Order: sequence, then structure tokens, then C-alpha cells
Amino acid sequence: MSGRLRVYLGAAPGVGKTYAMLAEGRRLRDEEALDVVVGLVETYGRRGTEHQLGDLPVLPRRTVGHRGTTLTELDVDALLARRPQLALVDELAHTNAPGGRHPKRWQDVRELLDAGVDVATTVNIQHLESLNDVVEQITGVAQRERIPDEVVRAADRIELVDLSPQALRTRMAQGAIYPPDRIDVALDHYFRAGNLGALRELALLWLADRVEEELADYRARHGIRAPWETKERIVVALNGAPQGEHLIRRGARTATRVHGDLIGVHVRPDDGATVHEPPALAGQRALLHELHGGYVEVDGNDAARALVDFARAESATQILLGPTSRSRLRELVSGSVINRVIRLAGPIDVRVVPPPQPGLLAVPPAPRRRRPAAVPPRRRRLAWLAGPAATAALAWALSPLRDSLALPGALLCLLLAVAATARLGGLLPAAASTAAGALAADYFFTAPWHSLAVTRGADLAALLLFLAVAGIIAHLIDGLTHRSQQADRARAEAAVLARLAGAAAESGARAVPDLVADLRQVFGLEGAVVLARTGELWRPAAASGTALPQRPEEASLAVDLGPDAVLALRGPALTEQDTRLLGPYVTQLRLARERERLAAQAAAAETLAHTDALHTALLEAVGQDLRAPLAALRREAADLPGPPGRRIAAEVRRMERLVADLLDLDRLRAGEQPVLLRPTALAPVLAAALAALPVEQSGEQRDVRLALPDGLPPVLADAGLLERALADLLAGAAGPALVDAGAVAGRIHLRVRAPGPAADGTGLTVARGFVEAMNGELTVEPSPAGGTAYTLDLARAPA
Repeated sequence: MSGRLRVYLGAAPGVGKTYAMLAEGRRLRDEEALDVVVGLVETYGRRGTEHQLGDLPVLPRRTVGHRGTTLTELDVDALLARRPQLALVDELAHTNAPGGRHPKRWQDVRELLDAGVDVATTVNIQHLESLNDVVEQITGVAQRERIPDEVVRAADRIELVDLSPQALRTRMAQGAIYPPDRIDVALDHYFRAGNLGALRELALLWLADRVEEELADYRARHGIRAPWETKERIVVALNGAPQGEHLIRRGARTATRVHGDLIGVHVRPDDGATVHEPPALAGQRALLHELHGGYVEVDGNDAARALVDFARAESATQILLGPTSRSRLRELVSGSVINRVIRLAGPIDVRVVPPPQPGLLAVPPAPRRRRPAAVPPRRRRLAWLAGPAATAALAWALSPLRDSLALPGALLCLLLAVAATARLGGLLPAAASTAAGALAADYFFTAPWHSLAVTRGADLAALLLFLAVAGIIAHLIDGLTHRSQQADRARAEAAVLARLAGAAAESGARAVPDLVADLRQVFGLEGAVVLARTGELWRPAAASGTALPQRPEEASLAVDLGPDAVLALRGPALTEQDTRLLGPYVTQLRLARERERLAAQAAAAETLAHTDALHTALLEAVGQDLRAPLAALRREAADLPGPPGRRIAAEVRRMERLVADLLDLDRLRAGEQPVLLRPTALAPVLAAALAALPVEQSGEQRDVRLALPDGLPPVLADAGLLERALADLLAGAAGPALVDAGAVAGRIHLRVRAPGPAADGTGLTVARGFVEAMNGELTVEPSPAGGTAYTLDLARAPA
């Protein structure tokens, strides 16, 4: 007889799995007098676990030598020889050291179970094979020790040791799990609150699936077919009709509210014939996947029974059906699928969902001028079939009364049939009924009877008058229908425009996807998409429908929405009235895209501002951290005699100046430091910049020659920023430098020429930032005489 396995499952290390296992072992030993032995337990120095271990008997571990290190493992032979009633074995997913009888500890446990020993063990959710990649994605930590799910699922009892993320983090912070040197790293990485919450949810979901499997096995063993509403499962019947998307969305909303499952089912005929898949079914499968639902195809000649059998097998609680597309005649002959599903479903709820009501978005097609009014196809077919036949039948039914009615009375009655046909099917069926009525009246009501010959002129005049009056009546009825359709169209257009204007007034420009979906529904299009161009490629920015154009050339109609954006429509050709109604939608789409562009710019600006703030804080922190060591260097340099001391002191001053310049430049860019632009003479500024230069290694000042022309106009600049920019340029220039200036096109160009390549460092960056803050420009280019020329383009001060 095999032993029984009990597993203590945890979402993360430290939740108390080993503690719970030891506590249960002590309880069974003390209260039920079971022979309980600890085969292997890892306490990791945790006081609570060590206390719970207490006086439980512990078998010695087996020692294994590996790469010069002595390791300890579970001694399976000792446990088999001891044969306790319950063995406590920690860490089921552990990998044994090489040289043992099994590579994995769960294989050791399986051998104990086969020998009839009950085992209690522990495992964390991250070690389960099916969840390993998900856990790595959540925590960023790859788990090397993994265990097959079926090993844990085969346990006779699984107990979840649960602890909230905050409580677990508190235990960690108190040092109850890891030693102090590992606490901060653990809390900032693996044991973040979000990670622990996700791991906890994984553990609960995995355990719920296992409970559901046990429930299904129990029902199968006991032959229970009626669904138990332990969890809502909603089955949506799909036959490829267009309203399938509406059914799926309705089912998804219900499943979301009740935290249930959504399954779409399509029943295929099981008669061996090749049946082409309905075109809309592919889009409905994609929608189910997008809404996290499942899709299943089942075979069966009886669609109702196949659907109900599947629902019972899945323990479904609801079946969603759409309205039937069968005609009443076919329902009379073949029966109603909906009624059969209701009869067969038993305790399963059956909901028949009506088609979506178009409401304000329903815009009927515009009636065409100088053409008969449009009539629904079913009514037109019925009028063609029933109109002439009913008119002739009416004439036959009136024929016994020919002596009292006479021809004029019969023709008046037949006019009613013509008018009814015109109202039902339009002008052309009415014309057919008129002809049928005239022939039937001639046949039944003119002498000679039952003949189409007309011998009396009065009868011929009456028949011709009937044809004229019937045509006029049919034409008037068609005109009234035409006017009614125009009025319906005008009301629908007004409703759409009012809705569009109201939504824009309440919330500004509407979202592009909503507008595209409304537009497709308004005009009855197969697909509508906003295409945005990136280089030579077009990508959909918002789309609605199934038949979507991938390029503007594939569309039935393409409308420009601005730079690199096109509205592409596919479907029936739009009339003049449709094009007029399309204009407001195009305007709203342009506004919506502009709003999206501005929102993206605002988000980018906010991100940039946040980055600048972090940059400023980092620079200030670095500046504060550098001040102390630089001050110490300055004091040490003061104690050094001769040129070395002066050179170190000069470099320290340069570093301090560079740190101050970086901080000021960042404040300038953040707008925290004002720029005082005023007329400034260049000579005093250059003198101050030269005085601030560090000394050479020889102890002498940097060789800089000034060649400023007499009468040079002042510049519009901040004297302090200009002096610091010049000092940074001169400090970075290699060798002797020449500084000259001149007026060029109303501005002042101040040039610094120096031998050697261009300086490429922090000093040049700071100098360029200071110059640009004064509305100037700093350019660097090779000098005609050799070396590098730095040109400061500054505004000339007004006279």
C-alpha cells in the first residue's frame, strides 16, 4: 500500500511552510500518537523554526563529497529501515548532490511513498515547472530547481501556507527570514510588494485549478451531470453571423463582473460534407482571444444537442444565443434551435440576446432621385409573388357578383389591391399587379365572359382608366415612401450630428478609435481605418471592421487627415449625402489626432521635466559630495612648496569652478536662475576671464593674445555668464590663443583661435550652454591658419 503525500505550498520563502509542517508533525505525535520522524529540515537559523523542531526525532543526514566539499542529503535508506508512520522532508524541489540514488529529492520522496511511508513536505510556487517562466518574468530571477506539476498535483493533500505581502515584508525587515546583510537587497528586489502579490495570486490560482480538477473527478465518479455553480462559465453560441461580436462582448462583460470564464462554441455539421467557414468567424475568434476567452469547435448534426452537451461537459452556468436567422417557414419545417436549446438545457440558464440596437447611429441609405423608393428585399419578393396573384384572386372571388358590381365596381376593388401592393413592395410590383388586375377584370367582368376580348367601347375605356388611375396611385404611394425615407434620413443625420457635436462639447475631441467605430456603423461600411505613414510603410492607428484596407490604394474612399495620415474606407460607394455627412467626422478625426499629438508632446515634456529635475538633483548631490574632497586637496596643496603646490591649487580651483558652472547651467536650463542681458564691453570681460585661468606647470599664466579693434560696440549679454564661458574656452584650448572680434551683419563675432584639435569636454559643453542662454551661438570649426576657431555669435547692444 502506497504512502500518502501532504504538501505545504507557499508563495515565497519565509511564509512559514516548514513551521506549519513541523507544527502538524508535533500535533500528530502528541494527539494521535503517530511515529513522526524528521528526515530532513532546513531551519536556516530561524528561531521560530528551531523552536518548533523541538524534541522531534531527527535522523542523521547522509554525507556526500563533491568537489572537495562535504554536503549533507536525505538518508533514504535510514528512513526505509526506520519506517516511521510519517516522515517530514523539507524542500521537495531540491536537487541532490551527484552520487546519490536519485538526482531529485522528489524522487527520494516517491520511493518512500512506494514503500508505504507517509510523507509531509514543502515547496514554493516558483519551483513548479509550469509557472517557472511566469515567476522569472515577475521577479527577474531564474529558478534552477524545478519540479513537475504532476508530482505536486498527485498529493493526497495540499495546504496553502498564506501570508499577506505586507506581513511577509515586515517579517523580512525584522530579520525573521534572512540575515541582516541580505535584508535590504531582498526587500528591494525579490520581496517587493508587487512581486509578492503576484506570486500569491499565482499560488491561489494554481491551487484553485487543482481543486477544480478534484471536483470534476468526483462528479465523473458519481455520475453527476448537472452543473454545480462553483464558478460561472458562460458559453456563447457562434454560427458566423455578424451579431456574434455583440454576443461575445455581452458575454465578456458578464464574465468580468462575476469573475467567470468565457467560451465561444461553433457547431460544425457532422455529415461529411465540406462546409466553408463563415467569413465572420475568424474575426470572432480573434475577438475572443483579445477578451481572454476560449474558442472550441464541436461536430454534430443536431446543433442544439451538441451545444448543450458541450455546456454540460464544461459545467457551464449560462448559454448565450443570438436571435434566429431562420425564416418562419423554415422554423415551421425544421423547428427552432433556440427552443430546443431551452428544452435540453435543464438547469443551465439560457439567454437570448437581441441584436444591437443601432439607435442614433443608424443612418438609412439616402433615397435616389428619379428612381423608385428602396424597399427591403424580403418585402419586395413578397410583393412580386403575392401582389399579382392576390389581385387576380380578388377578381376571381368577385366574379360571382358581376351582375351587381359590374366592371366599374370590380375595378374599384382591384385598385385597393394595387395600392396595397405598392405600399408593400414599391412601384414595380404595383405595376405588375395593375396589369394582372386589368387582365383579370377583362377575363371575369367583360363580355364575352372568360375571354380577354373586349367588344364594348365603354369596357375598354374603363380598363384604360383603371390602368391610368392605378399607375397614378402607385406613383403617389412611391413618392410618399420616398419622402418618408428622406425624412428618416434627415432625422438620422441630425441625430448623428447632434451626438457628434454634443460629445465634442462635453469632452473635447473624441478618441480616434471611437470615431472610426461610429463612422463605420453610420455608413454601414465593411471596414474603416486611420492609416499613419512611417517612412514608406502604412500602419493602422485606429480601425473598425473586418475588411480593412492596408494601404490607401486598397480603399473604396481615402480622405486626407493631415500630414502622413489618411482615413481609408471600404464598403458600398458613398452618395452625395453620405459625403456631406462624412465631413464632420473628418473634422473630428483631425481634431482628435491633433489632440493625441499634443498629449504626446505634453507627456514627453513632462518626462523631460522629470528627467531634468533628477539631473539637477544628481548634479547638486555630486557637487556637495565633491566640495569636501576638493577643500581637503586645497589645504594639502597649500602645504606643498613651489610650483607643484601652485599647480595642484590651480587645478582644484578649476574643478571647483567646473562644478559650479555645471550647477549654474542646469539651473539656467530649468529657469531657476535669471539671465541679466545688458550692454557689456568685451575688454573687461576678457580681462576677468584671463585672470580666472589656471597657471601652467611652469607657474606662469596661460599665453593669450588679445586683438580687439578700437571702437568695438558693446554686446547684449550677461557679463558673468560671458566671462565664465570665455574662461572655459580658454582653459580648454591647447597652446597660445588669439582672441579677436568684429561686427558682422548687426551682430558681434568674438573668435578664439588656438592650435591643436577642438576641445571636446565638459568645459565646451558648459560654454555653449552659457552662450545659448544669452541668445547667442557657439560654433567650432577648423581655423584657416591651422588649429581650431571658436566663434561666439552675440547680439549687438542697441545704441
